[in-house]
Amino acid sequence: MARVTLALVGAGLRGRSYARLAHAGGVGRVVALAEPDPGRRAAAAEEFGVPSDRVYADWSELAARERLADAAIVATQDRQHTGPAVRLADLGYHILLEKPMATEEAEAAAIADAAERNRIMLAVCHVLRYTPYTRVLKDVLDSGRIGRLVSVQHLEPVGWWHQAHSFVRGNWRRSDTSAPMLLTKSCHDIDWLMYLFGRSPQRVGSFGGLSHFRPEDAPPGAADRCLDCGVESTCPYSAKRLYLECLGDPARQFWPLSAVTDDHTEEGVLRALRTGPYGRCVYACDNDVVDHQVVTMEFGDGATCSFTMSAFTPMEHRRTRLLGTHGFLDGDGTTIRLVDFRTGTEEVLDTSTTAGASAADGHGGGDQGLVEAFLNAVATGDAAALKSDAATSLASHRVVWAAERARLSGSVVSLP
Repeated sequence: MARVTLALVGAGLRGRSYARLAHAGGVGRVVALAEPDPGRRAAAAEEFGVPSDRVYADWSELAARERLADAAIVATQDRQHTGPAVRLADLGYHILLEKPMATEEAEAAAIADAAERNRIMLAVCHVLRYTPYTRVLKDVLDSGRIGRLVSVQHLEPVGWWHQAHSFVRGNWRRSDTSAPMLLTKSCHDIDWLMYLFGRSPQRVGSFGGLSHFRPEDAPPGAADRCLDCGVESTCPYSAKRLYLECLGDPARQFWPLSAVTDDHTEEGVLRALRTGPYGRCVYACDNDVVDHQVVTMEFGDGATCSFTMSAFTPMEHRRTRLLGTHGFLDGDGTTIRLVDFRTGTEEVLDTSTTAGASAADGHGGGDQGLVEAFLNAVATGDAAALKSDAATSLASHRVVWAAERARLSGSVVSLP
């Protein structure tokens, strides 16, 4: 297979993760990069061996050149996807685009239009489609072993500490600076459910809100920062405990600790918690995104789906129950219990999933599966390896926006 050259646009945690997987597989090679943070820019250039004349502080500088690579990894902040994605598509780059496509529906539509207009392959990083677990589950569904799919119950267990890290203290804590949580976190799951059903719903409803991470829920004696707090040792959201326990674990040092500080020493972590956003009390932040949400969907044939996202769980694999006319599936991200109504027999399917559910673990093998599929598609010129295209990703994003409109308006939203 021919080697695929890559331009890395955004050398943060997700961008570097995809680039590392491309390099590790031997099929992809980063030959240009754009990253505004000088420390991350220098580190990525050194790690991937990018020559200095192809290292840029801004994506527009890279896009001002003639096409430098076969494809681009676009992993900028969510609100900064549209400019580079559209411009690089116009230059003929195939694009691996971190989710969500964009934070506004019109911008996501512009990205999809650019991909189709330029006839390039665009793969949005809905990595759940690419896990070994999903492969087995989808094969069972498509085989007809449980008959017609009538209803699905799906839980996304965000994890108490992950909610605190990313959605209370972190970059995705506010809708006005990032996007609603259903888009930034759970567009993975809505897209995955559309993949299982093979179509979009016709009606969507939603309920949820910010119930806990608020000033009125602070325990007596809480301080604005964990390092000053008299009740920190008994708080489940202690930043001191969370981040100091990452030291010595390479995976956890990469994520979540590298979002806090690049100084992976006790002194460095404490300094970051003293001065940076990740040391704040979870009850004294400026967050406004939901900490729990339910989405209900109805499909054209009457099938239904309920999706629950909650912060108040361990961080682990998703849990899904699929109820069919001839059988029942109960999956935990690793194994699948299959009950056959025709015979009354039960079977447990082992999907050979060994990786954990977090970003540090590659999302259960989904990160690697996506990167391999994308590189194979670019190298061969055949998009068959990709499990979604621009139009499919736009359709699942539109369900997310419809659900958020439903939550805010207290109504049921119909989709075309």
